[in-house]
Amino acid sequence: MSIILFSQGTLLLNEEPPRALEAFFSYDARTRQWRAPAHAYRDIFLTAREAGVALSDEAKAYETLSLTLQTPIVPRPHQAAALQAWCHALQKGVVALPTGAGKTILAIMVIAKVQRATLVVVPTLDLVQQWRTVLEKFFGQEIGVLGGGERKMAPLTVATYDTAKLMVEHMGNRFGLLIVDECHHLPAPFYQLIALASIAPFRLGLSATLERSDGGEERLFELMGELVYEAHIGDMVDHVLAPYDVVQIEVTLQESERQAYQQARNLYVQFLRKHGIQMGGPEGWKRFIILASRSEEGRTAFKAYREQKHIAQAAHAKMNAIWDILSTHATESTLIFTDDNLTAYRIGCELFLPVLTHKTKPQERKHMLDAFRSGVLKVLVTSKVLNEGVDVPQAQVGVVVSGSGVIREHVQRLGRILRHQPGKRAVLYEVVSKDTNEQFVNQRRRQHNAYQRSPSI
Repeated sequence: MSIILFSQGTLLLNEEPPRALEAFFSYDARTRQWRAPAHAYRDIFLTAREAGVALSDEAKAYETLSLTLQTPIVPRPHQAAALQAWCHALQKGVVALPTGAGKTILAIMVIAKVQRATLVVVPTLDLVQQWRTVLEKFFGQEIGVLGGGERKMAPLTVATYDTAKLMVEHMGNRFGLLIVDECHHLPAPFYQLIALASIAPFRLGLSATLERSDGGEERLFELMGELVYEAHIGDMVDHVLAPYDVVQIEVTLQESERQAYQQARNLYVQFLRKHGIQMGGPEGWKRFIILASRSEEGRTAFKAYREQKHIAQAAHAKMNAIWDILSTHATESTLIFTDDNLTAYRIGCELFLPVLTHKTKPQERKHMLDAFRSGVLKVLVTSKVLNEGVDVPQAQVGVVVSGSGVIREHVQRLGRILRHQPGKRAVLYEVVSKDTNEQFVNQRRRQHNAYQRSPSI
């Protein structure tokens, strides 16, 4: 009988594979063994069963659990539908739900359904703690944590992407269910190993926004299973998410800003035209970066690109717009988003507002978020650290001062203010510098259905 073993994120077969399994294995001349990627575990055994091939499974090291929900769950219709779709896909696949629609509760339902040792992978330490708290609440047992200095595994374990990637070659056979939160990160070359080196036959990918500028969604589906269920923000307003408005405010550059912007933009655009670079996609940007690094002219063009972008994003008139918005919503919890730390700290200094960035120390960060949730702080300024993975249900107003053209980023920012509360109506302001490239960026991201279905634009 053929024996399958787990070894450093791969599967080993003790003899030449039978014809039915040849497609999965290749011969490793270095070790003189037949080897397959760990993620092929499920397909190998399904194929072997169909072909009548006997295999001895010495790869699997995960437990079958006896989990009981400590707190009953009454799923909302979309959660029940998502679970059913995932089960119909043979308990493997990706689910896309807007922020605030209960992705974590869906995951709890999946864990209770599968009853296997589970690894939950998340991008941030904030999410590690949030998942740990939720898992402890619903399953009443100690939760393992990998990341942030902790290295403790348990039948239910939460890990950061970075730690999971480093450890998966050694623990990839210890979990039967792999849940990847914010799974749009997974196709990044550095993180793909998390899925590739795991044998987990049951897989669930969760995200609010799957779109990637590099088209990596297809790779995500190869690693985690096909998209089995998707719901959009516009479909869930009122009964799941708070109703909302999106308001665009255009501001005019000061004359000195306008001149500096135009001068820098001309330098940048001239370089693009000279070298026939078409921007608007990852390939154009990649070519610009390569050519810009090869000459003094290119470095000057890159500096000009950054300068014109900064002028538009940090226009002086935006301060007045922010002040007007805060005056209008003086009693409501407000998040102010910027594209960079410099602008965030400038807003904080000029308007005397607390600022939270990746530089904020963990204890101070926790204090600020707790104060915001409790209502002691009414306003928080942030760059990108609150785009995803932080639960701030009290936020009613969002102000996008600057950002990238990535649709996902702006849908995530919208999602920060859409958690449902009785009588709540959220509003997202986008402050844009008139007659600059910011207008084009804003139009591009508005192609998403979350913007098209906004009650007011």
